Parts: sequence; structure tokens; C-alpha cells
Amino acid sequence: MLDWLKLTRQMQGMSQQLQQEAAAIRQRLAQAQGVLRSACGQQAYWVAQHQSWREKLAFLVAEPIEALDTCLPVPVPPPVHTVIATDGSQIAPSHHEVAYCYLVNIGRIVLHYGTATPPLLDSLPEVFYRPEDLYLCRQWGIRTEEWMGLRRTQSETIALADLACDLVGSLPRLAMVDGSLIHWSLDTMQVEARERLLPPMLAAWDRLRLSRVPLVGYLSASRSSEALNFLRLPLCPFAQPDCATHCGAGVNALESLAAERTPCTRLQPLRDAVLWSALLQPGQRGPLFRSSARILSHYGAHWIYFCYLHVGFEVARVEMPEWVAQDEALRDLALAIVLAQVQKGYGYPVALAEAHNQAVVRSGERSRFFALLEQEMIRTGLKNVGTSLKETRKRGSIA
Repeated sequence: MLDWLKLTRQMQGMSQQLQQEAAAIRQRLAQAQGVLRSACGQQAYWVAQHQSWREKLAFLVAEPIEALDTCLPVPVPPPVHTVIATDGSQIAPSHHEVAYCYLVNIGRIVLHYGTATPPLLDSLPEVFYRPEDLYLCRQWGIRTEEWMGLRRTQSETIALADLACDLVGSLPRLAMVDGSLIHWSLDTMQVEARERLLPPMLAAWDRLRLSRVPLVGYLSASRSSEALNFLRLPLCPFAQPDCATHCGAGVNALESLAAERTPCTRLQPLRDAVLWSALLQPGQRGPLFRSSARILSHYGAHWIYFCYLHVGFEVARVEMPEWVAQDEALRDLALAIVLAQVQKGYGYPVALAEAHNQAVVRSGERSRFFALLEQEMIRTGLKNVGTSLKETRKRGSIA
């Protein structure tokens, strides 16, 4: 239980700290806007510098594909269109339960606009209990809980492509996912493990590309600074932006140095969304950027681009594969429908919110799942079925 009296005493210090941080962010924001205006006149030069020295940089820099000061209005979506979304939830494995297994539940949403076609709102549960599902990942140093999350992402992607590509007709469609299309964790994973996860997802995206169904990842409250890091290039005092040579061996060394030696860090910890919230009006998008994440070298035709979109309630990061970003018709359709979805959802895309609601597994459902599993195990003749003493005691606490 929380002691609210003790907690209240800490609130004053926290609010004072937040006020100081807000003042510092306003100062960095003004500096960033000045650097951006200056960089616009030499954008081609700084892009060339990034292409020449990106392997020597200790931070991730997204490359602008359009002018840095781009502020374009998003078009109106077609009156008749369809939105497809998936999201996932899970019941994590526990040694204290009746059996060591996990459940992945995929929420599926298909919303039709401008027609009388009823929507699809359902979920697809799947139980994973075989040894290869539970223990195979450990040979690659991956915990079962982490592997479960990755398998869930894979199932979400495949379900999304199944829904979008099986629709009859040629009406405009958009496939949406909650979160990034860049699977950062796969970059440091062993090749064999990555090959079990990434190819099926890329194959699903191939189906979307062949069906000309644009795909976007929607990131609310994004904390990325990948685009803002491009402005660190003009701030570098060295003719050759080689971080390892001039500023240390890596990011940690770079951040530990004095600010006067590393002026490129003076905009930190400003985020992309904060900068573009000062530049965009509601209904406008910023320039397209090409991400430089290393994992994207395995994505083939699906290299990820992104832009920032002022949806009226916030500035969101919208990611899309290269085949969407470079196709003006698909890109405009995708952004138009995303903006309309946010407006319909009063601040968050309604299709993603409903997909989450269909996917989420509540505490009562978790208890019912394990009760059903226990009944099935007893029915088949298994003995000594039940939770651990620890779990039993926690559930029956007298406190």
C-alpha cells in the first residue's frame, strides 16, 4: 500500500524540477530552430557529410529526403475507405501457475467508412506450450518473456496482412500498427534467431506492397531524436565529424565530455516531436526522413521512412516503408486516413484503440484461463495440479 502522506511531501520537489527542465527545453528549442534555419541553406552539403561519415558517428542520424523546413497540409481522405489494425497482448509464463506456458491474443479491427459494411472487431488467441516455444530461444541468450513479445509482434504483422489482403474490392485501404516498424531489438540478436522472426514479417509486408495497401506505424508521444540529430552535424566544430577520433570511443564517452568540447550535444535532451510541434500547424506534416537504424539493412525493399504529423492534439511520428514513402498517392492516402482516424478517436487513432481493446487480457480473464487449463489437465488424468504455495498465499493474503 502507498503511504500518501509521505508521497505528497515529495511532490513539491518534483514540480520544481519539472519547471526547471521546461525552462531549459524552451531555451534549447529556440537554439534548434536557429540551427534548422541555418542548415536549410546548406542541406545538400550536410546530407553529403552524413553519407560520408555516418559510420564514424556515435549517434543515430536520420537523413532528410525533403527540405528541412517542409510544412505541407495533409489532404482530405476519400469518403469511402477501409482501415485495418491489429494489436496484441499476452499472458506471460510463470513457474508459479498450474503450467508453464504463455498466451498471445491478437486484436483484429476492420473499419469501413462510406459503406454499409459492418466492421470486424474480434481477437485471435493462441497458446504456446511446446518446448520449442518455451526454451529454444534460450540457446541465443533470449529470455522466454522477451521471445514471447517478439512472437506476438510477428503474429500481429501476419494477421494484419491477412486481413488487408483478403478484403474483396479495390477501395482505398490503410493498414495500421501501434508503435514503430523498426524492430530495434533484432539488430543485436543472433542471425539464427533473427531469421525465425524477421522474414515472415517482411513476407507479410510484401503482400501489402503487392496489394497496394499502404502500411504505417503510429507513434504517440515519441521520444525519438533521430531527426533532430541531423542538426548536430552543423554544430560539430570539426571539419570531419569523426566522433571516435575527436570526442571519444562511443556515445557514453561522448556524453561524458565537457559541453564546450562537444557543442553538438547542446540541444540534448530535446526530442523531435518538441521541435516539430513548434514548426507545424494542426493538419500539417513535416519533411520525410530516412531512418539510419542498422537493422534496416535486413529489410530489403521495406526500408523505413518517417515524418512528423501535427494531429491537432500532439505531434506524432508516422513511419512507413520505402514503397509507401516514395509513392506520392499511397503516402498522401496514408497520412490523410491517419489524421482522420485521430480526429475520430479524439486524440488517438480509433482503429488502434479498438484493436488494443480487443487484444487486452484483463486480470479476470487471466484467472479464468488458468482455471480452464487446470480443469483440462485434471480431466486428462494429471496429478498434483495447482499453483505454487507462494502464488496461493499471495492470492489469499489476509493483509
